[in-house]
Amino acid sequence: MKDRFFQWLNTALMIDLFLVLLSFFWLAIAVVGRAAGVHLGLDLWYKLWDPVFTPALGILMAGAIVSGIASWVAKRLEARSTENL
Repeated sequence: MKDRFFQWLNTALMIDLFLVLLSFFWLAIAVVGRAAGVHLGLDLWYKLWDPVFTPALGILMAGAIVSGIASWVAKRLEARSTENL
């Protein structure tokens, strides 16, 4: 059960990471496009910042923290159970 949870959590975080990276690259390209006078969706990016990208960043950060803490606790419990044998 624990391994399945970690596998699901890592998969969800990887998908979220790619969403965050895609949004960053979109922002960078749109800013360069605006400087060059080409419309590449910067206004749409700004509209999606609050409802899509901000929660994606928050989920990524919280998930990384939860994953790290859960892995640390699992290792501590495993080491403690090995010591008792």
